[in-house]
Amino acid sequence: MEPQQSLKRQSDWKNKFFYQKSEVLYQLTIVFCERFLPKHGDRTVDQMVQAARSGKQNIVEGLGDGVASVEMQLRLLNVARSSILELREDYRDFAIAHNIPLWDDSHPRYGAMVDYCKYHNSLEDYSSFFTRWGKDEMVNCAITLCHMTDTLMNRYIKTLDEAFVKEGGIKERMHAARTGYRKQQDERLRFLETENAQQKEEIERLKRLLVQNCIVY
Repeated sequence: MEPQQSLKRQSDWKNKFFYQKSEVLYQLTIVFCERFLPKHGDRTVDQMVQAARSGKQNIVEGLGDGVASVEMQLRLLNVARSSILELREDYRDFAIAHNIPLWDDSHPRYGAMVDYCKYHNSLEDYSSFFTRWGKDEMVNCAITLCHMTDTLMNRYIKTLDEAFVKEGGIKERMHAARTGYRKQQDERLRFLETENAQQKEEIERLKRLLVQNCIVY
C-alpha cells in the first residue's frame, strides 16, 4: 500500500499554458509601454507593467504554494486573475482613448489572430513581432491573450476547488497521512503476529516429530 502524502506534488508551472501566456503578456506589455506610452509622467506605464508582472508572478507563487496549501494557491491564483483582468482593462482604455478599433469576428484579421493566440504559448512565438506590430495589433493581441489566460486559469481554479472539496486542505491531508500510516503499522503488526504463530506451530510440530523418531530409534 502506498503511504498517504500530506504534501501535494508541485505543479510544473512552466508547462502550464496560462503561465506561458502570462509571460508573453508581461514582455509584450513592457515593449508596448516603451513604444507607445510616455516615458515620464504617466502612471499608466507603472500600472500596466505591474499588473502584467503580478499576473505572472502570482501564478508562479500560487502553483508553488499549492504543495502545502490549496487555500493559499487558490488565493494567489485569483490575485493573478484579477491582475490579468486589470491589464485587459488598461489595454481597452488605451484603445478607446486612441481610437483603436477592437477587433471582433467581423474584422478580416480577427480569426487568424485568435487562432495564433490559441495555439501559440511560448514567448519565442511572439517576441519577434513586438517591434514590428503597430498599436492596433499589439492592443488586440494583448486583449485576446488576457481573455484566454483568464479562461484557462478559471478552468484550473475550478479543478482545484473540486479537489479541495473532495480532499480538504493541509490539515485534512495530514490527518489522512497519519491515519494511513497507523493503518499500515497495524496491518504489519497483524501480519507479524500471524507469521510468528505459524512459526511456533511449525517448531512444535518439528519437536514432536523429533521425539517420535527418537522413540522409534
